Amino acid sequence: MNPIDSVVSFFNPEAGLRRMRARHVADKLMNYDAASRGRRSYGWKAPGSSADAAAYGARARMRNLSRDMIRNRPYAARGRDVVVANVVGEGITPSVRTPDARTKDRVNGFLQHLLTPGADALGEYDLFEMQGVVMSTVFTDGEVLVRRRIRNTRHARGLMLPYQVELVEADYLDQTIQTHGENQVIEGVEYGPTGAIEAYHLYNEHPGAVQSRRSLRSTRVHWSDVLHIRRFERAGQLRGVPWLAPVMMTLGELGDYQEAQILKQRMAALMALVLEWEDGAERPADAGAGLEELAPGAVVNLPAGAKPTFTDPPRVDGYDEFMRRGLGAIAVGLGVSYEALTGDLKGVNFSSGRMGRMEMDRLVRMWQRNLMIGQFCRGMERWFREGLAMAGHGRLAFDMDWTPPRRILVDPTREIPAMIEEVEAGLNSRQRTQRELGRDPDTIREERKNDAEADRAAGLETAPSKGPAPPTTKGNTDDESD
Repeated sequence: MNPIDSVVSFFNPEAGLRRMRARHVADKLMNYDAASRGRRSYGWKAPGSSADAAAYGARARMRNLSRDMIRNRPYAARGRDVVVANVVGEGITPSVRTPDARTKDRVNGFLQHLLTPGADALGEYDLFEMQGVVMSTVFTDGEVLVRRRIRNTRHARGLMLPYQVELVEADYLDQTIQTHGENQVIEGVEYGPTGAIEAYHLYNEHPGAVQSRRSLRSTRVHWSDVLHIRRFERAGQLRGVPWLAPVMMTLGELGDYQEAQILKQRMAALMALVLEWEDGAERPADAGAGLEELAPGAVVNLPAGAKPTFTDPPRVDGYDEFMRRGLGAIAVGLGVSYEALTGDLKGVNFSSGRMGRMEMDRLVRMWQRNLMIGQFCRGMERWFREGLAMAGHGRLAFDMDWTPPRRILVDPTREIPAMIEEVEAGLNSRQRTQRELGRDPDTIREERKNDAEADRAAGLETAPSKGPAPPTTKGNTDDESD
């Protein structure tokens, strides 16, 4: 009975009895240990904040810490490179699909606007380089903004379409604005009555620039001119957080542990000599001279009464196992395989390597579909269609497909025959298999046609198609480690 129950029972025994009975029933009905508030769950934080409120006021600090870790922690930089290389790689390629060959040629001609640096407001990035920068920024900062800039083609004569694209970091959001009319503005993002994003309030320059060319001020930019790229994890979430957030503490502490072990290893590599003197022994002024230059086979004369004693430097034990466990936890938190994060292929064979890649590939395909293709590429496609309409070509009817980069096979001699068997058995289509490998079916078909025509024109006979070679059976390779 707590003090409140005691007071209630003193003045109203029946009410006090009801309180004790209700508490007893609640204790019996509570079957989830994780919901208890005891010694084992002491210090656990479980606020009931919304998806965006969970990081409110902390995004800037997490963003800066994430950038610092990628600058100075090798495994953080490696994790970012692994994610970017697998999600974007050589680039997610657009392809035009339409039954009219003339329309396809015209659209492909205008598509060069995206495939050249002319589409970038800085004149540096083409579409594929933009994809790499966007994915890298999403990993590091949790989100990135892509802003459309409408251009007058009379002044920008080299542009095929009257717009350019500017990549903007989340630092450009003006967090000082709280409202715009009846709309609420939170951390520079303006939300409408339904909760959807209506506009972004962006600074004219990066607030952390070395030198500002003009006074810092913000402009309201409508949502249709901004692509907000981030990873969604909860219902109603509209903002992103750095991908290093779940492993940031582990990554920092593991880096500190590694530095301490390096210092310990340096101490262990030192060999020191201590001179012990007998009681009453006379110590000369140059005692120990020559000991600092010990070499193999050296003979050093010690003064009378001096006894040499070698120190026992500390040893480095358990370093490898501890680092493997810590890096494994970081790899799990980032969604990549341990081998991809560390480059450590010790004990890996075909089966274990393929299993690890299968789990990672599922996440990579999810990031490609939901993040890069669903948000960035589709947004760029929408701007491309609107650019065609502004240039007077809005009646061109076409569809656009986006093909992810080529997936690296663990063992092509085993995996390709399995894919061929799936297609022949009707379990998969040829073009779907080609797209899963990061290849465009239309491009392959066109190139094969050109190859056949070139061979016929040169008087060459096309070699008959050969079936897949059977896999080699030299030993049990599944159990052999590299």
